[in-house]
Amino acid sequence: MEKKTNVRWIVVGLLFFATTINYIDRQVIGLLKPYIQDDLHWSETDYGYIVTAFQIAYAIGMLACGRLLDKVGSKLGYSIAIIVWSLGAVLHAAVRSVMGFGVARAVLGLGEAGNFPAAVKTIAEWFPKKDRAYATGLFNSGSTIGAIIAPIIVVGITLQWGWRWAFIITGLLGFIWVIAWWLVYKSPHENAKVNAAELAYIQSDEEKEDEEAEQAQGNKVTWKRLFQFKQTYAIVFSRFVTDWVWWFFLFWTPDFLNKTHGVDLKATVLPLIIIYFMSSIGGIYGGAVSSRFIKAGKSIDFARKTTILIFALLVLPLNAVPYIHNIWIVVLIIGLATSTHQAWASNIFTIVSDVYPKHVVASMTGISSVGGAIGGALASSFVGFILEWTGSYATIFMIASCMYLLAWLTLKLFVPVKQIKV
Repeated sequence: MEKKTNVRWIVVGLLFFATTINYIDRQVIGLLKPYIQDDLHWSETDYGYIVTAFQIAYAIGMLACGRLLDKVGSKLGYSIAIIVWSLGAVLHAAVRSVMGFGVARAVLGLGEAGNFPAAVKTIAEWFPKKDRAYATGLFNSGSTIGAIIAPIIVVGITLQWGWRWAFIITGLLGFIWVIAWWLVYKSPHENAKVNAAELAYIQSDEEKEDEEAEQAQGNKVTWKRLFQFKQTYAIVFSRFVTDWVWWFFLFWTPDFLNKTHGVDLKATVLPLIIIYFMSSIGGIYGGAVSSRFIKAGKSIDFARKTTILIFALLVLPLNAVPYIHNIWIVVLIIGLATSTHQAWASNIFTIVSDVYPKHVVASMTGISSVGGAIGGALASSFVGFILEWTGSYATIFMIASCMYLLAWLTLKLFVPVKQIKV
């Protein structure tokens, strides 16, 4: 009997590296905030505006990228997205003003918006439902690996050559990935290394019978049609109230450690590595927990929602962070919270592919991510104003600690996890 070749795991590896680069590029400014702020004399509000520019462009990009990917396919669409965000990353080195940084962040956000719709679409094309949460957790762990690697790379480059070179060198990584993507990637039907056994496994879901009909209808599905389902509103809202928390960790943690615990640029490397190493474990384990529930005979609905609830409860200690003076306890609690977010992300991305047919997965991922990006844009300005006004992170941590329970309740009430007919 012919055995599966497991080519799909090579695909996951490519998605992992793209996501790693994605997060290296977006994290550079957060790592260098205290450094650039002293050099260019930014206020907290200025920095909030710069981050907001990224988030607004990210939201716009999500709308464009999801639709583009469903029309031109993962290979070309992913390539376009990474080329755009890599150009944006390098552009940071050429600007001087707050507005200039805002433009550079906007270009970066516009391109980076394509990463997750492309990756989720690719996973849906290469994996049956029972494996998707685990595969999603694996590629999504690239976000935390990127966050782990970024402090080492960025601090080393900055101390050696200056902060502008940190943007240039990290920005070039995306162009290298695009070359590898075009040399290696082909869809399951076109890949000569995918034998009949593996192709049959990939197509083993019940939706296989309807796949050709769905493909034929794919271009006719509009966003208006997707918003006729309550699931769409609930998923968008759940991203709106939680995604900003991750952006907050990414863009403000180095500054929080610097201002509340006196951690300078060089000393921030170890705490950030611990925080994002913990988050990478959460991303993988969050998907694995969900998949184990399914393999144990539980429904997909039970598996996704129970996993999300478990991890939502684990983020509650975040509320205590501003009142703890031991930096390593603070690091562990923030690390637990970032781990929780990645576990949440592994499952919410997979819920999209559980509920919506393959031919609209990228569009729906894009739409839901718009909710997250809008929440992030509003929260970025909000965080800047709160810090300028109070000089304290306490209010921000208190709000952040409750958001995942609110998202779980929304999904519990309004999203039956079963495939709809679009």
